[in-house]
Amino acid sequence: MKTIGIIGLGNMGSVIATIAAKHETYQLLLANRTHEKAVNLAEKLNATAVTNRQVFEQANVIFLGVKPNQIQELLEENKKILHQRESILLISMAAGVTLEQLESMTDTRHRWIRMMPNTPLQVAEGVISFSLGKNVTTSYKEEFVRLLQSAGLLIELPESQIDAATALAGCGPAFVYIFIEALAEAGVSMGLSREVALQLATQTVKGSASMVGETKEHPAILKEKVCSPGGSTIAGVISLEQTGFRSSIIEATRCAKQRTEELGK
Repeated sequence: MKTIGIIGLGNMGSVIATIAAKHETYQLLLANRTHEKAVNLAEKLNATAVTNRQVFEQANVIFLGVKPNQIQELLEENKKILHQRESILLISMAAGVTLEQLESMTDTRHRWIRMMPNTPLQVAEGVISFSLGKNVTTSYKEEFVRLLQSAGLLIELPESQIDAATALAGCGPAFVYIFIEALAEAGVSMGLSREVALQLATQTVKGSASMVGETKEHPAILKEKVCSPGGSTIAGVISLEQTGFRSSIIEATRCAKQRTEELGK
């Protein structure tokens, strides 16, 4: 039986652990700086709470959910163990840390995948952007995809595009949540209850996203179908353009990408 190890059980690490736990053919090891958190999650997932060292000693596949400024220290602390192990698949979720940097921290026999998930993985509607290290074979890639494919969309990208994908899909949910909140607040301002306003806003965003995905039509075309000449929707769209809604979203995403690049330095 192969063993999966996850080090770092923040929001994304915990979600990855929950997804990995569905694969009963693997043993699951969980490690976290606060050991109690690993113990509590392990009880829920029928996994085993261990130390970082034990993960490096035993796991065949290791997800690293630590912050970018912690990953080098973590690998350095376990360098002797890694030197003694046969090939391990190491999967980094550290924003901005490149495959070249990661590969320089371990022996060449170990394989690296750089991934960036987003929080909707929790409801099996997520996005995982990933890039393969130079030594990753087809079998390693297939194992990675098999482990995570139930969580949503997996999309392989050239590493030069990973930071952009991180800004768009990794940070994007926060922007969408702000939009949902704003729509609901508008409803409340017009007399709807908060419960009803939030239900309407949530389903509107969900349904609109499904329309784009299912019909494959460009969002601009779908927008035109809602905007009757001289109607209410086009009046609202003009207001959005006047207040810079579109440019604000573009600028927010560009700022997120810039910060992602800074985190890897």
